Amino acid sequence: MTIIDNESGIDAALFDRIPIPTDDLDFFPRRFASASGTYVIRRLPLPFTRTTSESDGAADTADAADAVEGPPIAFSPLVLREELRLDVDRHFPQMTASGTTISLLSKQKSWIAKVAKTGKWRYAGPIWYTDGFGAGGFAYDRVDIKVTPSFFGLGGHATVVFTGPGGKSLTRKYPFETASFHPVQFEFDSTSDSEPVTQIGTHDHPNRPASLASETLSIETVFRRAGFDVSTAAAGSVPISGAGANTTWSDAEMHDAMQTYWSRFADAPQWALWTFWARQHDQGHSLGGIMFDDIGPNHRQGTAIFTDSFIRDVPAGDAAPAAWDSRMRFWTAVHEMGHAFNLAHAWQKSLGTPWIPMADQPEARSFMNYPYFVSGGQAAFFSDFAYRFSDEELLFMRHAPSRFVQMGNADWFDNHSFEQAFSELPPAEYRLEVRANRETAVFDFLEPVVLELKLTNTSGEPKIVHADLLDPQHVLTIVSSPGKEPRQWMPYARTCADAAASVLPAGGAVYASLPVFAGLNGWDVSEPGSYDVIAVVEIDGRPLRSEPFSLRVASPRSYEEAGLAGAVFTERVGRALAFDGTAVDTVANDTLLEAIDRLPDSRIAIHAAAAIARPLARDFKVLQIPEGADAQSSVADAGGAIRTRAAHLDEALALSERALVTPAAAESLGHIRMHGLVDSITADAAREGADASAAAMQREMHDVFAARGVLPRVLEEVEQKAESFEPARTRSAGTRSTSSAAKATPKRPAAKSTTARKGTAKK
Repeated sequence: MTIIDNESGIDAALFDRIPIPTDDLDFFPRRFASASGTYVIRRLPLPFTRTTSESDGAADTADAADAVEGPPIAFSPLVLREELRLDVDRHFPQMTASGTTISLLSKQKSWIAKVAKTGKWRYAGPIWYTDGFGAGGFAYDRVDIKVTPSFFGLGGHATVVFTGPGGKSLTRKYPFETASFHPVQFEFDSTSDSEPVTQIGTHDHPNRPASLASETLSIETVFRRAGFDVSTAAAGSVPISGAGANTTWSDAEMHDAMQTYWSRFADAPQWALWTFWARQHDQGHSLGGIMFDDIGPNHRQGTAIFTDSFIRDVPAGDAAPAAWDSRMRFWTAVHEMGHAFNLAHAWQKSLGTPWIPMADQPEARSFMNYPYFVSGGQAAFFSDFAYRFSDEELLFMRHAPSRFVQMGNADWFDNHSFEQAFSELPPAEYRLEVRANRETAVFDFLEPVVLELKLTNTSGEPKIVHADLLDPQHVLTIVSSPGKEPRQWMPYARTCADAAASVLPAGGAVYASLPVFAGLNGWDVSEPGSYDVIAVVEIDGRPLRSEPFSLRVASPRSYEEAGLAGAVFTERVGRALAFDGTAVDTVANDTLLEAIDRLPDSRIAIHAAAAIARPLARDFKVLQIPEGADAQSSVADAGGAIRTRAAHLDEALALSERALVTPAAAESLGHIRMHGLVDSITADAAREGADASAAAMQREMHDVFAARGVLPRVLEEVEQKAESFEPARTRSAGTRSTSSAAKATPKRPAAKSTTARKGTAKK
């Protein structure tokens, strides 16, 4: 939709990127005037000279633009690029100026100032934040900025006078470059059975703010108004005719699709995001979206939206159900894409990796808040929702140093009185524990460290908690080791799930698996030595911290173990283990199979067997893009399609029965992770007709759990699952409908085979 300005008849979209100097050209509508944007110096600094004046005249001369009083700390020699970002008008102005200097021989330096308008095209204020200047700090504490606007993007500049204690001053002249703060490229693709929504009418639903403008709003426009120069590749529908009968997506299938997509891009811009619409995840109706961090080269991002999910559950009696449905699909897409810019949920900011201390905003009318979490629920949320991010989120997206946009930095853990903050809290009504499913917390070398979270209601009365409270993506997990800086464990992906509430009785507990072995930081727990793990969750607006849990990683017991370390402790293997396998990463699969072959009785072999078996147990969907496809074309235009690599059930069952239903597996994988893996593999086996094998594997898991004292309700669930696969219970214990499966030797799977014959006939 083209918006035409009522006064001039000029296409307003033209001016999203071009500020116009209406103070001097009054015949232009004032709405087109803008000082905001990015101003850039791309050259080595001229020789330094001294200046004694900060007057307008001195600041406006070309010679004075590079004058300083002595060599400044901020602008060292061999500067490659200096940026000024001015954020004082246009969409949701934050009255902020920030700058970044990138030098050849030193790390990136950044500063941020809060400014106010002091005159015609003039802004000034104190510098309140600096980063990267080292022990000496930044020499200046205030900026005075005068803007000479550009005319249709031609000419224009901003002159900044930095001042500091003792009369120090520095003047820099930055040419105008763009009205945005960062470039970003989006691509939207979808499977043919999904129903994507990338734009909506803001007045389509009657529940809206009275002041909300009526327009056709696109996802691109939302992010342009957040300060990004958005470009898009052509959208397309990806055929799924070759995907087979199973149309739901596993984590591994979706992760492989993301990896395949980004493998096309070797030299593409850093700021890029792929949004892929699919029908439904294996988790079912409760999962609306998943965001994959750091996919591909140059820290790219990828997100998937599932349209057959809770996001389309229209409230009973809604006045405009079709509009509500479209609005929620649109909201979910922007929400998940917001995570790709490292934005936390509105109620979780204090538990994330803040670049400055940030307060939670549980009532924020932001894309990053869940509509049903605010007081009054989704109706109250949308009645006051202006289709925007909050001011704090905009400040972060526009001005935070790039290293804070990249996750995993935990320096703030030590520097912001973390321990003191918790000592000041009143006694908690819950107890949070980190623990391991073993007598002593000693892990073998190469063993992926999987811990368990337990939350107990100690209040003496029932409590209402969200079902995903202990989901690892919502838990702040800090890993520390003697002599090293603490690090925040960050999972590879984050989800948007239906956070249904449940009653936790007095004395009752909920549990979750915590796979801290690897994430966006790499392998956080790998080298021999001792580690402490602390977890923090937020309940009813208050953080709850666990006591430190101490564990130890043992030294290698053989040259075989030590020799495999370099291959195992990689991002590829970490991702394959975290996502329960891969069908396209042959390097990761070869390493896992080598671990099974060379160390068959080791703990790493158990985890490797799980990662190999899980994809083999099902018809596995693979995104295929023709070799040599244009990196700038969409997946659909490049001829991409969803194909199926047929299941190899014999091999999957052989690995599973040998490695996954043993006491050692229960101890190393943890009860929760083992339970989930066996449930998934047996469901796939039953789907292929191997019901007896599925039932037998469930009963073996039952016996292992019973011997380990697992809760009776869990044992009952396992027994019921076994009976569902074998209702007549006609088979004696210990036999298999696929007797050869337990003796088979796992083969190296073909990464992209679409013609492989299924290993087990249906029975």
